[in-house]
Amino acid sequence: MSRDVETRPGKPPAPPSWASVPNKFQLFVICSVRIVDFFQQAALQAYMYYQLKSFSPSATDSQISSEAGVLQGVFTAAQVFTGILWGRVADSPSFGRKSVLLIGLTGQGLSCVGVGFSRSFPAAVVWRCLGGAINATVGGARTSLAECTEKKYHSRTFLLLPLAWNIANIFGPLFGGLLSDPVHNYPGLFGEHSTFGGADGVGWLKTFPYAAPNLFCALVLFADALLVWMGLRETLVSKKDQPDRGIELAESIRYRLSNLVFRRFGYTQLGQTEANNNGPDTTGLDDESMPSSTPLTPLPPKEVDNMAAAASNDASKASAASRLPDVPKAAPPFYHAFTPNVFLVLATVAIMDFQMGGFTSLWTIFLSSARRTDEEKATIRPPFVFTGGLQFSVTTIGLAMSILGFVGIFLQLTLYPTINARFGLLRSTQWSLFVFPIAYALAPYLSLLISHQFLLWVGIVVVVLLQVSARTFAIPGSVLLINNSSPSPAMLGTIHGMGAATSSAFRTIGPIVAGRWYAQGLEKGIVGWAWWWLSLVSLAGVVPSFWARDGK
Repeated sequence: MSRDVETRPGKPPAPPSWASVPNKFQLFVICSVRIVDFFQQAALQAYMYYQLKSFSPSATDSQISSEAGVLQGVFTAAQVFTGILWGRVADSPSFGRKSVLLIGLTGQGLSCVGVGFSRSFPAAVVWRCLGGAINATVGGARTSLAECTEKKYHSRTFLLLPLAWNIANIFGPLFGGLLSDPVHNYPGLFGEHSTFGGADGVGWLKTFPYAAPNLFCALVLFADALLVWMGLRETLVSKKDQPDRGIELAESIRYRLSNLVFRRFGYTQLGQTEANNNGPDTTGLDDESMPSSTPLTPLPPKEVDNMAAAASNDASKASAASRLPDVPKAAPPFYHAFTPNVFLVLATVAIMDFQMGGFTSLWTIFLSSARRTDEEKATIRPPFVFTGGLQFSVTTIGLAMSILGFVGIFLQLTLYPTINARFGLLRSTQWSLFVFPIAYALAPYLSLLISHQFLLWVGIVVVVLLQVSARTFAIPGSVLLINNSSPSPAMLGTIHGMGAATSSAFRTIGPIVAGRWYAQGLEKGIVGWAWWWLSLVSLAGVVPSFWARDGK
């Protein structure tokens, strides 16, 4: 038997290196779509509690927790009804992946503007609902990512999705916290008798204290829409060869800028393009510099026939190699997507998104809600009967939530490649689902460490480390399982649309149910009530993953 471990039967092949992955700029553009989408969601988490409080200052923590669940839930609820529709639109030759992404980014930017200038909870809910309905970036980005490179590179390229989430979770909460209520937080710049505020302060920022972070999110979304229009190439087979005005404009600008730089350093033109357009390029060449012709020796007729046959055979092979895969121009019927493996994968995704959506909502509320009073301290009966949140400021909440991103990037670049290569996609995804319940079961005990700041932050890091470790494996694993469960390459948009709709449905239910559980817990004097229910649900989510398989 060979001593080379790479030749052992059954050992999964090593993943390709990042250097070998093609279309890096296209992957960057697709990754940027998910970064800006996650960015606006992560930024909202930092100030959502306080913006809701500004709508109704007399509202209790239990009321705010319920409203926070609704505000998050309506965004994903709207995606439930439009996710599959946008998937079918993305599969249509009339639109394609790129058009769907542009619509989603632009619409989401307008939604952020609306939320920023909302003056009541119902108005914010309406704008978030509209943003979710038009946000088609989830399925569109996943489909484009799958088609941008061959499947052998997917173990690398699909890591860009959690990487985008982690990057957004670093900068989104930080910018959301720093830009919130600038009149109060930066009185020397925007308050009364300030640099920009004059005698009375900046009036519109006083009326709309949370408009600034929303406007910044809208600006980021619009800028990325421009990048997509000018930089992303269509990946839908039936549409990818059609003219693209955005790409043509970008190439024209790049050509003109290149010529400008060349002229700056003394060149009159870039390459030989202008010469080729105006006729034969004779610059620097004359008849004497051309090589002298050499008489040709005629070949025997039989050899000429053999060479002609070989050339014809090579041409046939080249033509066959250059033909696109046999993909129908129109997507197959919708019912072709209903396979047992698709349902099992979607069931795994559903429960995973329920508990991750619930965690995001609970984590924000838990960091923001009031600490226990002296009367509540007298009722503490560990290990289960205790209450109180952490009551961090907006800036501290942004820092605490940014830890999610820092930890995620570290784990993704160090731990994920090794474990995924050793145990494979399906097993690493399955076992990561067991880590979620542990994180949720431990989270409420942070309330007991509120008077010990060092231990409190150690506890926060531990909970975040567990939760982010699990999702670092679960997110790319679940997306790859959805992608590989597609019955046909022509149904990728539809399958990812179904995945996006499923994720949206349970990310809708998760925050709403978790917010209701949290409110019940506060009424009972048990802050862990919601956390422990969430832990049980996430444990149940492990079950369908053991029947799912990694499709081809």
